[in-house]
Amino acid sequence: MGARGPDRKLQRPYPNEERASGRNALTDGDPRMQEGTGSLETPGVRARLGGMGAGVKRFGACGDITEVIETERECSQVHRSGMDNWDEIRTAYHVARAGTVSGAAAEMGVHHATVIRHVDALEARLGTKLFQRHARGYTPTEAGLDLLQVARATDEQFAQLANRIKGQGETVSGELVVTSLTSFSPFLTPVLTRFQKLHPDLIVRYLTGSRLFRLEYGEAHVAIRAGAPPEQPDNVVQKFATEKIALYASRDYLGEMGMPASEEELTRHRFVAYDMKDTRAPFDRWLRAHLPESAITFRVSDNRALLDAVLAGAGLGFITMEQARRHGDLVEVLAPRPEWSAQLWLVTHVDLHRTVKVQSFLKYLKEEMKRIDTLYKAESWAG
Repeated sequence: MGARGPDRKLQRPYPNEERASGRNALTDGDPRMQEGTGSLETPGVRARLGGMGAGVKRFGACGDITEVIETERECSQVHRSGMDNWDEIRTAYHVARAGTVSGAAAEMGVHHATVIRHVDALEARLGTKLFQRHARGYTPTEAGLDLLQVARATDEQFAQLANRIKGQGETVSGELVVTSLTSFSPFLTPVLTRFQKLHPDLIVRYLTGSRLFRLEYGEAHVAIRAGAPPEQPDNVVQKFATEKIALYASRDYLGEMGMPASEEELTRHRFVAYDMKDTRAPFDRWLRAHLPESAITFRVSDNRALLDAVLAGAGLGFITMEQARRHGDLVEVLAPRPEWSAQLWLVTHVDLHRTVKVQSFLKYLKEEMKRIDTLYKAESWAG
């Protein structure tokens, strides 16, 4: 898994379109233009380019002018409205995101007058309005939405480049971005803290939740993911641990409803579970397969809320043994089963996997997991 495989050809979503051989600052970030995957002829783009001549048939690079732009003068206009004015495009992107000039200025750390000047200059250069001005702020027009899509992708690519450059140093310093499910935080937060003390120049960004951060865009250095092994070809995937999960209830709930004597008695109990019916969690799928939907009387969107609801006595709920160990009020109702467990994976991008910072953290993380296994005698974790 550590070596990069052969380059893959990106699928062309518009197979009947001609391939644009060049690259352009306004379109490089758009997925339809990656590796010449197609045309960017949306109505908004045609409107945006209307002032540059009626001969636009493809939006490609000016170096390949066949069926792109009829004259050199128009070609130079596209260049001038592209990379030479990226600051203006980036400003318009922040205005579209924030919805107000003041919000964009705060995000960028500039004066609001600079934001207004950039937007006005870009609109004048493109010959079309990118925003509708009103008392509540700025709303993107169709052309503005087109620009927002392209600028977002380009901004993400710049962020990816910056993160890769930062990750290639020979020291453990700068940002270390790690992502995992919230349920893993009780273990990982202390590990990250101890690792940071060993490397005081390190800035830790620990991002939790169910979102799958895109490692190929530099959104994280290390991801800890649960379930089936990730299959992205440019990621390095390593088996990490098995998260054991059991069914728990609070002492107050059991005092009110009693302890189920068998699995059959679960039907008379209330349950806390995820609000999503198509969740990937194996224990949640088991619950919905064995009990009616009406038994799930308290529904949540994340692990933290599920734990809080069970602690408050809302019903029975599936919780990791690591989390339950930290709460003496929880009582095990059903012991952990293999079909409820979640396999954990360490995931890194191939471009950052061999950097000193990532390798140092992965080594430390694995050593800490072994130490925890020994301490708890593999009661809730098995590597």
